[in-house]
Amino acid sequence: MKIHFQIEYNTRWGENLYLCLNMSDGTQLCLDMSNNGAGTWFTDYEFNDDELSGNDITYSYMVQTDGIITRREEGSLHAIPYTRAPRLVLSDRWKEYPDGGMEQRTIALPYVHLNNRPRWKGAGTAIPVFSLRSERDFGIGQFTDLKLLADWAAATGQSVIQTLPVNDTTLTCTWRDSYPYSANSSFALNPIYIDLELVGELSDKKFLKTAQKERKALNALPQIDYEKVYKLKTDYLNLLYQEFGDECIRSKEFRNFFSANRSWLEPYALYRYLCDRYGTADFSQWKESEYSPALLDRFCASGNSHFREIRKHYFIQFHLHRQLTDVKRYANRKGILLKGDIPIGVNRNSCDVWIHPELFHTDCQAGAPPDAFAVDGQKWGMPTYNWDNMARDGYAWFIARFRKMADYFDAYRIDHLLGFFRIWEVPLQYSSGLMGRFNPAISYTPQEIWDKGFPFNPALHATAPAGTPETNVLFLEDAHRPGTYHPRINAFDTPMFQALGEQEKAAFRYLHDDFYYNRNNEFWSRSAMAKLPALIEATDMIVCGEDLGMIPSCVPEIMDRLRILSLEVQRMPKNMGVSVSDPATYPYMSVCTTSTHDMSVLRAWIEDEMEPNSVISSKKATVAACASVISAHLASPSMLAIFPLQDWLSLSNSLRAKDPASERINVPADSDNYWRYRMHLTLEKLCTARKFNEEIRQMLYLSGR
Repeated sequence: MKIHFQIEYNTRWGENLYLCLNMSDGTQLCLDMSNNGAGTWFTDYEFNDDELSGNDITYSYMVQTDGIITRREEGSLHAIPYTRAPRLVLSDRWKEYPDGGMEQRTIALPYVHLNNRPRWKGAGTAIPVFSLRSERDFGIGQFTDLKLLADWAAATGQSVIQTLPVNDTTLTCTWRDSYPYSANSSFALNPIYIDLELVGELSDKKFLKTAQKERKALNALPQIDYEKVYKLKTDYLNLLYQEFGDECIRSKEFRNFFSANRSWLEPYALYRYLCDRYGTADFSQWKESEYSPALLDRFCASGNSHFREIRKHYFIQFHLHRQLTDVKRYANRKGILLKGDIPIGVNRNSCDVWIHPELFHTDCQAGAPPDAFAVDGQKWGMPTYNWDNMARDGYAWFIARFRKMADYFDAYRIDHLLGFFRIWEVPLQYSSGLMGRFNPAISYTPQEIWDKGFPFNPALHATAPAGTPETNVLFLEDAHRPGTYHPRINAFDTPMFQALGEQEKAAFRYLHDDFYYNRNNEFWSRSAMAKLPALIEATDMIVCGEDLGMIPSCVPEIMDRLRILSLEVQRMPKNMGVSVSDPATYPYMSVCTTSTHDMSVLRAWIEDEMEPNSVISSKKATVAACASVISAHLASPSMLAIFPLQDWLSLSNSLRAKDPASERINVPADSDNYWRYRMHLTLEKLCTARKFNEEIRQMLYLSGR
């Protein structure tokens, strides 16, 4: 077995990194490592079977200066189980912190030789935590289910598990809280994903008996009953806190957690308490509508009558943190990376907006311009960012948010990456997403519009005539630069446009296309480079960008410069003039997939939505047809090929769901979508599907992933 060891580690001048391998005879072999001049050290070693110590390959790192050992890696050894794979890449982490703490990680990856350098390509599965189903669940997936998923991923030769956001979304205590991209905190985890039995064993046997009966009924449902699950878990957590809270709070482990997370944990706990006290998350209705640090002194003092209820949220977040970090360790030991998701925004009634109103434009909402999936555009409800104010402290809030993600994930997807270049912003007074604009953007002065040949009159062209829809306009005034204007997107089908003369129509088309495709490119490039480098450099996580939709021409260059992996979706090609892209044309620095949580699953797309194309000929989603599509993705140059679990299951007649429509997670055009999809089989059953699992392993082996 030949292994390529690589590690990101910054040394000082004159220092050299060494790999220390533990051999079967009890000796240690120290190998001098090479480096690329940019912090990556590497070496290769070919093992004979009799050289391995036990069933594991174990090793550590040390630093030498002029032949003298100056630093050793403390803590547990790096270890991977013995495998018969002929070649592996082991990607390690050894990171030391000023407080004496240290982080370690080992990821086992396939070995891919490209241009005389080892580069790896991996495959993985995407599924929301809430969609997981195990025999121990309470009607919804929970963090510990990811261990079973990691077992399955490892058994099939995969290397990545991708989830949707896992932050707390509790705002209404109804099914509307099922929307994972509308968090009440960018730091707190969602209590609905907690494994209750790991917190403690309740002494209330009567409650346990009732809870177990309800648990069984909820877990048997084909979809999530969010409100019943929320009530059962909340009642259970309250009893756990009453019984185990005091003991937990006194523990050293909790004190360490509290110390490391106090800056966001105290305000969040107070926020959650006030939400319950007032019966609403709309803090404009609270007496304490304006946050100040003095509120913490008032409410969070140990002698305060409210403090015990506030402290409950410390207790819950501690156990969530404990469970998810344990999942990460477990997955990493099996060679599986966890990939998280950072939403582009937060709810306007969130703890973040309450504490930091200066960081948001609360008179607007973020969304997306119109596309094939939402012809009227999208409105997400969340406020947009005040980037000017964020820049004043070096984007400290965002950096803290990314660093918190690194506690739980090895890689992350930046939701709507284009929002860091410019965000689609819709003023609150409008009901249609078509009435938005890109912010930031260089809008036109009235004189510029005239100079381009359009006889602009704000009273005529920027105001909808009485009795007509609000969308019947050609221009909209810039809310941030009063007196300047931008073309209303896709205004070509409005009565106002149809009434123009041919010369005026041509002038408007020019202004429209110039604004959306040319005028702002350099500006947007500078806007992204002012923000993204500091955020990306804040952690060592692999960065992936969701760069779908209306992509400015400057985006690919910036992504390449910052080494951000692009997202390639076959039904959303980035080349003009084609309806279905060919995976063979994808770049190496990318993640390719058959579908996302915002789309129908592969089977439904092939049979009901796919346009005629030269890449996929089948109109029946047979196992063979689905296998052909997935195999093409696995054979692509993309670094990562990550598929929804539903699409993996399409490869088996016995495991695929009967109705592919039941497997859809979200419909972007529906603002009232209920996010309730769950696997139709348990993870335990999936792990024992030996024939199916071996077929996937063989597919990955043949593809070099």
